[in-house]
Amino acid sequence: MSKHIERKRYLHQLAMWREKEMIKVVTGVRRCGKSTLFDLYIRQLKATGVTDEQIIFVNLEDEDFSELLNYKELHEYVKSRIAKDKWTYVFIDEIQNCNGYEKAVSSLFLKKNLDIYITGSNAYMLSGELATKLTARYVEIDMLPLSFAEYGEAVKTADKHERFNQYMNLGAFPYATRLVDNSLAHSQYLEGIYNTVLVKDVMTRKNLKDITLVKSVASFLSSNVGSPVSAKKIADTMTSYGRPTGVATVETYLEALTDSYLFYKVQRYDIKGKMHLKSESKYYICDTGLRNLIIGTHGKDIGHQIENIVYLELLRRGYSVNIGKAGRNAEVDFVAIRDKQTEYYQIAATVMDESTLARELDSLKRIKDNYPKYLITLDDYTGDHDGILQLNLIDWLSD
Repeated sequence: MSKHIERKRYLHQLAMWREKEMIKVVTGVRRCGKSTLFDLYIRQLKATGVTDEQIIFVNLEDEDFSELLNYKELHEYVKSRIAKDKWTYVFIDEIQNCNGYEKAVSSLFLKKNLDIYITGSNAYMLSGELATKLTARYVEIDMLPLSFAEYGEAVKTADKHERFNQYMNLGAFPYATRLVDNSLAHSQYLEGIYNTVLVKDVMTRKNLKDITLVKSVASFLSSNVGSPVSAKKIADTMTSYGRPTGVATVETYLEALTDSYLFYKVQRYDIKGKMHLKSESKYYICDTGLRNLIIGTHGKDIGHQIENIVYLELLRRGYSVNIGKAGRNAEVDFVAIRDKQTEYYQIAATVMDESTLARELDSLKRIKDNYPKYLITLDDYTGDHDGILQLNLIDWLSD
């Protein structure tokens, strides 16, 4: 089993912004591979002749750097190590741990020949002072656990269907791929990620007090992946369970769960009217293995699981994604836009039954523009339904 999986898509993005006057901000849920990405990229830099003296690496989760958790110390540390008359590459991992980090980063940004790369596990860092001070001066690279293609590099499972079931049920955190043959260790590892995210990136960041409530909301979202959800619906559910909860409280917890990159909120979009709708949104989790851990299912509810997997893959491929309203009571799973081009996706486990096929195609047929339309299923059949292309999910993910 390979020690490091080449995260080619992310490495390409970092290389594309090399020595450009932009701070490269790699965001994503904990343990999705951000630190390893820096290791891989530093190797790439060294292969082009960059020396050790030109590289400054700080991991703010590491006790060895605990004295740099104050922005002045961090600033001085980096400043004192800048190489003379050549580029210096600065990598700061988990920047949000440094108190007042935005002051250090915005000051370092002013220095010549300094190429800055930072990671963070909470979106709050990009909605606060850092964003204000660095307007149009940073590029965000949102990182996710492994794609199915990357997963294939990490595990030894030869049969693609068996490998897909592993991917869907166990999830795709990079280190977890080493534990696929040890279910207890695998569960404990995911449990550790989940609890760390809840405590450090959800509770602490938002100064929340009620861990039971945050777990209840996370469990509700996990159970309802791909279904319309509102803060009111969650508050009503909690209240009906004998736990009175207000809508404003739920909204705070929802924001904290999406800020931590544990969940992604997807808005609805009126395809005909070309506008976002304020009605119920849908939520998808960053990893289906984590979802199975949270709600204790395994191999069930395949329709919503594969919908979640397709959503994450579209994000990886650089699309912005919405849920599509195609008319009264007609919905398209995903409206995906990239480079000003639109594509429509409908997802189903199987459409071998004629009535299911007709229902899934109906929403796509209601869309009158000429953008590409796809029906993605686990069926082996691929073909064309009057311009709507049916694809096999495993092949599409492997592409």
